[in-house]
Amino acid sequence: MNKVLVCPVAYNENVKLKNVIGRFLKSPVYGKVDYLIVDDASDDGTSEMIHSFASHGVQTIKQSQRMGVGAAIRTAVKHAVDKGYEILVIMAGNDKDNPDEIPQLLAPIIDKGFDLVQGSRYIGGNRIGGDMPFYRKWATRLHPFLLSVAVGRKVTDSTNGFRAMRLSLFKDARINLDQEWLNTYELEPYILFKTIRLNYRFCEAPVTKIYPAKSLGYTKMKPIVGWWSILKPIFYLGLGIKK
Repeated sequence: MNKVLVCPVAYNENVKLKNVIGRFLKSPVYGKVDYLIVDDASDDGTSEMIHSFASHGVQTIKQSQRMGVGAAIRTAVKHAVDKGYEILVIMAGNDKDNPDEIPQLLAPIIDKGFDLVQGSRYIGGNRIGGDMPFYRKWATRLHPFLLSVAVGRKVTDSTNGFRAMRLSLFKDARINLDQEWLNTYELEPYILFKTIRLNYRFCEAPVTKIYPAKSLGYTKMKPIVGWWSILKPIFYLGLGIKK
């Protein structure tokens, strides 16, 4: 597993990201995988907090300016490829994902040869904790339905940011992450759509999704603009507007 890089991405998540790091340091994969946080130009003390964990092996790359979660994941992918990693695990920087479940995402890739394993809160029983907002409940059902229709394959949780990917995927020129329209929330469903459409081996694995206290904030996604951003790849790729 020393060829595995685990990467939360974050912007101004000082309190929640500290919990993310603390939970990872107590998880069964700590010391077996490498850990990198991509900091999307935080200015609330997040960057300094991350550096305080450097002695524990926590690496970080800070974007020079805020560009969006898609651009941050692109940075993680390029770093992982350049450093010779084989698998990249992406997880939330806002403490919604459980690092103890990382092996559940890795096993299908390592043991069975899958290329992308999507975490799903909707398989394996009720795996949602905390107070999930109502609009998130219907939106996280609508998006996988539309994606499933577009790619011809059932997907239950296409908006879940907890996933593992074989980095050899990005040797395929048909998966082009270097497109400006993928800078925000578009990149993750783009990768999912292309992986399935190009007949790479894909599966889902059960994971939990824990929503933090409302006082800490659920998400930085803006309801209309943000949701169009994650829907965009389905329409653009499905209609052949983008590649």
